[in-house]
Amino acid sequence: MAHGASSPVVTAPVLGIDAGGTHTDAVLCGPRGVVAAAKAPTNHDDLPASVRAALAGLREALRAQGEAAEGLLAQVARVGLGSTLAVNALVQHKADSVGLVLSSGPGLDPRRFALGAHVCVTPGGLDHRGVEVSPLRTDALEDEVRRWQREGVAAVACVGKFSPRNPAHEQAQADIVHAVGLPVVAGHTLSGQLNFPRRIATAYYNAAVRRILGAFLDAVEQELAGAGIHAPVFLLKADGGALPAAAARREPVQSILSGPAASVMGVSALHPSLQEDDASLLLDVGGTTTDIALYAHGSPVLDRDGMTISGRRTLVRALATLSIGVGGDSRLTPRADGGIDVGPLRDGPACAFGGATPTLLDALNVDARRRGAPCAGNDAASLAAMTALAEKLGVTPEEAAARAVTDALARIAGAVASLLDRVNSRPVYTLAALKGIRALEPRRAWLVGGPAVMLRPLLETPLAMPVQCPDHADVANAVGAALALPTASLDVYATVTGDSRRRLLRAPALDVCEPLPRSATLNSVADRALELLRDAMLRDAPDLEPAVEVLEADEFATLEDGHGSRDLRVCCQAVPRIARMGAAG
Repeated sequence: MAHGASSPVVTAPVLGIDAGGTHTDAVLCGPRGVVAAAKAPTNHDDLPASVRAALAGLREALRAQGEAAEGLLAQVARVGLGSTLAVNALVQHKADSVGLVLSSGPGLDPRRFALGAHVCVTPGGLDHRGVEVSPLRTDALEDEVRRWQREGVAAVACVGKFSPRNPAHEQAQADIVHAVGLPVVAGHTLSGQLNFPRRIATAYYNAAVRRILGAFLDAVEQELAGAGIHAPVFLLKADGGALPAAAARREPVQSILSGPAASVMGVSALHPSLQEDDASLLLDVGGTTTDIALYAHGSPVLDRDGMTISGRRTLVRALATLSIGVGGDSRLTPRADGGIDVGPLRDGPACAFGGATPTLLDALNVDARRRGAPCAGNDAASLAAMTALAEKLGVTPEEAAARAVTDALARIAGAVASLLDRVNSRPVYTLAALKGIRALEPRRAWLVGGPAVMLRPLLETPLAMPVQCPDHADVANAVGAALALPTASLDVYATVTGDSRRRLLRAPALDVCEPLPRSATLNSVADRALELLRDAMLRDAPDLEPAVEVLEADEFATLEDGHGSRDLRVCCQAVPRIARMGAAG
């Protein structure tokens, strides 16, 4: 069941900015393809400055094309952002301190699923249908939250078991926290799915990065305004969709791990024939990591269990990806057996670009010189660095380069095999359709990222498949950020019974609770779910009409107090789409 048009065509310039681990890329896309692109080093201590530098480079590239091109920035209709800020803050333990308020009623102690050092369990609970089985007791909550406030807790997450069926307990907890003066997020507003431990993790991480990401968006919007760009801003999500800035400020957890999603959507935009592939592989080799993802029938493959952050599963929909510490700037370390390890550490740029430590890119440059292929940066500096490394092993620089490249290729091929094993161990789900498909056997690989052109001919043998680089492979992530359109999903629950007080339709993530007629059917509830999702998306992005569809619709007959009733559940989504350019470049 779907409503809406196919992917819209780009009719005005759109801007994509991707702040990656090594470089911040900016790309301007127009009706006829990529207009201009620029790169700047990423300053992790000042990402807005990186954005400013990338915009300056983009303006210079446009200026070189003539006066008409330079004026295109003022005509930008939409800005898409990709950023590693949130995940870096969590990995480096720089995220905000969070307090957790939990309630679960009878059963396991919710503390076993808790995160962080500040946890308060309020007695009270609901059953699986949202009916209160024990009253919520919040007597001590206010004093506890005030103590957290004194101890430096910056935000609070309130999560109750079965809250998607009835958010009353979570809302009561959140009201107390709000009255104390701390920012608060309620778990039911982030997902309508039933999974208490994952909802705890989702709400916790959302609270931990909310202030940081909000400040980043404020700073970037200021930089854009300084460049004469006043267009709506969107943040890339972990599932490859886009989130309007207003929604991103509420749900920043959606943007964690969006890096691999950017490259997936970029390749989809740069090479539309990808949709004709039964199965294919994507490799994004950046400066710090290699991100690997999969396509099935032209659509990205999903991690059906939800995004994992620091070992904890969440309810955030994300692509099935794997990242390893192999990139162009990965440090080379000689081993006692004569081999050379690539990564996972990075000490700065390659020697070819002014660095002091030989990296994978330097090894690739020496290998390219040997083959008479094009090099990147100052290949003489790469040769000097690899010569010094080779002397420690008693070999030629060409042999040292070959050993480093061999290690990198083996690590990438091993990671590909690991991801395929993980995905094929269960039914495969894609972003376009939540239904299991047969095991994936990719027949072609797409390679993007800075070193892509140099690595392409070397990867075909270890991967045992053709490897292609689309046009603009070095800035594919920014292209994906520019062209990804908003996606969202919504879970709706309804109970149809003779008791009008309990005959309700709930959309927990939207805080919607409304009465139902006794004549309500699964189809009428599905229609209402689609309407609610469409209206919610248009509130945040009124100029982008979503195409919405029902993914799952289930009805269960139940017997309670001798009376029959029906429980209905509908899951719907905005169809994943990319704005289409008239040409790839």
